[in-house]
Amino acid sequence: MDGASLRERKKQRTREALIDAAFELFSTKGFEATTVDEIAESVEVSSRTFFRYFGSKEDVATSLQLQQFLDVYSALDERPADEPVMTALRRACVQVLRAYEEGGTDATQFACVMELVQKSPAVLSRSLEMCTEQLDELARRVAVRMGVDPVSDPRPKLVAAVSSAALQVAVRAWREDEPDEKVSDLADRAFALLEAGINYPAARA
Repeated sequence: MDGASLRERKKQRTREALIDAAFELFSTKGFEATTVDEIAESVEVSSRTFFRYFGSKEDVATSLQLQQFLDVYSALDERPADEPVMTALRRACVQVLRAYEEGGTDATQFACVMELVQKSPAVLSRSLEMCTEQLDELARRVAVRMGVDPVSDPRPKLVAAVSSAALQVAVRAWREDEPDEKVSDLADRAFALLEAGINYPAARA
């Protein structure tokens, strides 16, 4: 057990080192000019090792966004059980976004991700794909909060889909029209519109 735990910690450290190295290179050289070989060399591992952790440069660039989804799930689980679904999602998402905007190293990487999404079509495409990939898990968690079966009740999938769309609208507004605003504030505004329309009650309401 100790050996397995040690290996897992080592793997996690390698993964984090690759992410840190990638973002450093993205910030200094730009996404397109950075190669997988350069990222791997910065951590003194082989390109083969890199591909054990990530499928592409785009996966590294959006790794922080994947972690944000996981953080949103945790924050959603911590919301009061009787809180309506869209209210809980709004507060969980905004909480996580603001934490990243204000959080030291994470804030630097978050700013870099936002810039990459703005400037790189490849990163934007992968970011949108990731949002789609997370819809089923988000719908499952919404269904738990609502106390319904997501297979027979379409509402959890609807909530997941429109919540993902709200985040994309917020990022697009920041990218194209309101670059001086915080993404968290734009997301809060988008979710407020949804909250006014499809705020289904929780099971314990």
